[in-house]
Amino acid sequence: MPCLAEGLALVFDLDGVIVDSNAMHVLAWRQYLESCGLGLPADYHPLIFGRRNDDIVSDLYGHGLSGAAAAAHGAAKEAVYRELMRPALSEHLVPGVRAFLERHRGAPIGLASNAERANIDLVLDSAGLRAYFRAVIDGHEVMRPKPDPEIYLGIAASLSVAPANCIVFEDSHTGVAAARAAGARVVGVQTTHAELAGVDLSIRDFHAPELGQWLRAQQPSV
Repeated sequence: MPCLAEGLALVFDLDGVIVDSNAMHVLAWRQYLESCGLGLPADYHPLIFGRRNDDIVSDLYGHGLSGAAAAAHGAAKEAVYRELMRPALSEHLVPGVRAFLERHRGAPIGLASNAERANIDLVLDSAGLRAYFRAVIDGHEVMRPKPDPEIYLGIAASLSVAPANCIVFEDSHTGVAAARAAGARVVGVQTTHAELAGVDLSIRDFHAPELGQWLRAQQPSV
């Protein structure tokens, strides 16, 4: 049964929230970098999670790359990722997310991700989730990626809901910072980090019983 008050919207990140893709992204980066004669740094976690590819590539290859070259490297790595993820997608969906989306089908639901559009399309179309989302914004549709709030301000406008009335599901520190800066409420999904500072609620996945209880207590801001 739906447990979201009228006037509220649900907004999802993609990686780590809808699809538990971190391990596959790490594998894709390893394979792609090896093909370029490079290696993934040992301390890769803060480098690749929750960031847009142009920033990641600049740090991996050096900031002297042109924008076109950085984009080409990022796109090539994502092609490797999609080939790895495509046959395994169904088993990598975050537990309970499909049923959760179905329960809230009538609510304004959006997706705001630093990911490339082709990755978003793979998940939404191959997993049959597209119909749940009224608005989608990818990382290349904004000038400033997360942790800047631009993407969350944009998705709130697309859903015709005030940012303060958006409940954002995030798994990364940069995503939480972006949602908070936009004025949204934040549910942290613990797929990437065991702890996320600044969230209103933390859940392991969408089966968490406390999620429904917490949502029932939320009311639109005046």
